[in-house]
Order: sequence, then C-alpha cells, then structure tokens
Amino acid sequence: MVGLRMVPDSWRRWDVTVRDLPLALLFALASVVPALHNHGTQLGDLPGRPFDALTVVVVALECLPLAVRRRWPALCLALVSVGFAVDQLRGYHTVAGSALAIALLSAGVHLERRRRTTMVLASVAYVALAVALDRHGSTEGVTGFVTFYLAVALAWGIGAWLRQSRAVEAERRRHVAVTARAAERTRIASELHDIVTHHVTAMVVQAEAARYLTAAPERLDTTLTAITDTGRRAITDLRHLLDLLNPDHSTDPRTPSVGELRALVEQTRQAGQPVEFTEEGSPEDTTGGAEVTAYRVVQEALTNALKYAHGSRTIVHVHHGERETTVRVSTEGSDSYAGAPGGSGRGLAGLSERVGALGGEFSAGRRADGGFVVHARIPTGIRS
Repeated sequence: MVGLRMVPDSWRRWDVTVRDLPLALLFALASVVPALHNHGTQLGDLPGRPFDALTVVVVALECLPLAVRRRWPALCLALVSVGFAVDQLRGYHTVAGSALAIALLSAGVHLERRRRTTMVLASVAYVALAVALDRHGSTEGVTGFVTFYLAVALAWGIGAWLRQSRAVEAERRRHVAVTARAAERTRIASELHDIVTHHVTAMVVQAEAARYLTAAPERLDTTLTAITDTGRRAITDLRHLLDLLNPDHSTDPRTPSVGELRALVEQTRQAGQPVEFTEEGSPEDTTGGAEVTAYRVVQEALTNALKYAHGSRTIVHVHHGERETTVRVSTEGSDSYAGAPGGSGRGLAGLSERVGALGGEFSAGRRADGGFVVHARIPTGIRS
C-alpha cells in the first residue's frame, strides 16, 4: 500500500510531456485496431476509404501532438487540426479524430496568449474545411456543420471555464496567504510590544531606583542583579519570538502561560512595585489561546502600573472558572499616576482585540478615586 501511495508523487515529478505521452499513444494504438477502422469521428459523411500509407501520417498528426498539449497548446491544436482535416477529406474516419476535442480542451485551459486570435483562426479553418467537404460531395448540410462546430466549441469553452476556475482558486489562495501573513505580522508586532515594553519598563524603573541606593550597597547589588535578570529574560523571550521569522527553525516558538504569572509578578515586585497576587482555580485546564491572552493582560497591566503609578499598590486577581478565565488588575491612584503622560494605547487596544477574538470582554479605565483598573473575561471552553 505504501508503494501505491508513492506512485502518484513520483509521477508528478516527471516532465509534463512524459506524463501526457501515454494519452497520445493510446489514441494512436486505438486508431490501428482493425475492429475500429472507419468507426471514428465522421464529419461530412464522405464514403470511407481503406487505410493506406498516408493514414500513418494522419494518425501521427492527430495523436502525437497530444504529448505537448500542455507545454505548447497552440502547436498541438494546429497539428491535430491539420491531421483531422486530412482525415475527414480522405475519408479515413480514424479514432484519432477524437483527439481534436482533447486538443481544443487543452488549448482552452493552457493557452496563455493570443487566445482570441486562436479562436478566430480555428473558426476560419473550420469554415474552409466545411466548404472543402461540401465540394467533395458531403451530405452533411449547414445544420450538421453548425452542430459539429458547436460541439467542438463546447470543448474549448469547457477548457476556458476550467482555466477561469483555476485562476479564481489561485487568487483565493493568494488572498488567504496575504491575509495570513498580515495576521502573523500583526501578532508578532503585538508580541514584540508586550515583551519589550514590559521588560524595558522594568529595567528603566530599576535603573532609576539604583541612583538612590549608592549609600546602601546591599540593596544596590540586589537592584542591579534584578536589572541583569530582567535583561536576560528579555533577550530569551525575543529570541523565542524571532524564531517565528526563521523558516528553518524546527521547534515550536515559546508562548507564555498563566502558570508563569507568579514569576511575572515577582519580577514586577523586584522593580519596586508592591503587587498583591491571588489566583483561584487550575490554569492547567485552560486552552492555549486563553492562557496566552490572560498572561498578556496581566503583563500589560503591570507594565502600565510601573510606568504611570510606580510605587502604588497593585492588586492582581485571576480566577479560572469552568468556562472562562477572569482577570482583574487594579492600581491605586497616586500623584505620579495622575500626572503621567498618556501612552500610545497600542497595548490596551491589542489586548481588546485579543480578548475579542476569543469571544470575551475587555475593559480598561480610571476609577473614581484616581486609580486604574483592567478587567478581562476570557472564554476557555468546558473542561474535560
């Protein structure tokens, strides 16, 4: 069974001419079968003629060009048409005459340029053939010639329809690919914003605090160590994220989970932010998308607390329910918070999109007492 499945793949790797050759040989062999003599396509209803040496040439003209029907469709159609005309005028009526429909279908699908010119020339050639057959005593009549013309035109039309369908499908796939790339770039930009903003903000705050700790060597050493650890975590996270842009990377990129929230909170505490953290439920049972989103909500909220309310009490509450994860991060108001310049809003807007994409709800705004609260409800599905 494995060998049979491998045959189509190896067949597709062969040159297109080699793959089309068997069809050409099949028509040629069928044309020389004695039982099928004078049982082929008959246009003009001329008396049948026994096969002779010219018949070999006619069959070759009608059949062998099918081997190049996809590579050179115009040449294939021209040669097959000449062979077909001689076939009908001489009265051979070989099975090879049916190759005309294949040639027309292939030209309708694969011909790239001068399609209208080809249609006009083929129509003119057919009229000339009909006139010649009529002068040779054909009893087909106008109705018969028109009917046959419509039949062969249908073959071209089917080919043109297939070509259009393939073009539409190719455009659809291209559009899907472009949309996917745009979505991936947006996701990566959001990840970069979350990672860089949080880590760099923590480092800046810690570095600012270090200025005032020169008289306390032990606290200064702790602060500098925290800055070093934060920088290393930032580099590690960036390396994992940049792996997304490397097509040769074989491992899955690292994504944060709710289980890493305690490390995130501890890092924020080291930056000088008093954070109270409570967590209810089991994060292991939530889905991956919800885990990452919940982590990013807490990360962005803590980043904003460090930037605009440094030193103010921050409360993080995460509840893992049966169908959703609820995140609430509130920061008490302070003078520094009230006077801090507003941010770009990119982080909060990105969080709103993330949560909305999962069918959840997100809100962020100031409280009446001057503090700030971030709230997110993230659906996770029913636990198994």
